[in-house]
Amino acid sequence: MDISNSLKSLAPQSNLWVFGYGSLMWNPEFEYEQSSIAKVYGFHRRLCLWSVRYRGTAKNPGLVVGMASGGSCLGMIFKVPDANIKPTLEYLHEREMISDAYRPLIKRAHLINGDIFNALTFVSKTRHPQFAPKMSIETITDITSNAIGPRGSNSEYIINTARHLNSIGIFNTEIHQVAAQLENRR
Repeated sequence: MDISNSLKSLAPQSNLWVFGYGSLMWNPEFEYEQSSIAKVYGFHRRLCLWSVRYRGTAKNPGLVVGMASGGSCLGMIFKVPDANIKPTLEYLHEREMISDAYRPLIKRAHLINGDIFNALTFVSKTRHPQFAPKMSIETITDITSNAIGPRGSNSEYIINTARHLNSIGIFNTEIHQVAAQLENRR
């Protein structure tokens, strides 16, 4: 598989760290040797990307988490073993870059203990057709309650993300509000 030039040019030959803020937090699906809670500044987590491949379809899109400008985002950082950098980049290219809705960036990730690492992260492209406008909790719930894609239901994705946010000390976000409404509809 050919890795996009933008991903290749960003990735170091050693010490690759990857920042996850959505399903990459609870389901990275790549080998890592260390993980920690970390915060990235300048972007915040939001259900802002139409999912037409994983948690929805072109006819019935779902919504997944992206990073939009402003604020900060607490998530997980993963250190990839040096021997696995190339296959991890290939995997991340397939998973995150397939529709070109994300822009790969190296962002400074701040750990709780004060350490700072440069980490590969994927930021939403606001001018991409899959970038969704801000919507009410009710509208998001209506959309995501019925969306299903090859990776499963959009509801399960949101509920799993909310549970993982709880496990790292994040409560009462838009994702939590949507997850609560989705659980009530079961």
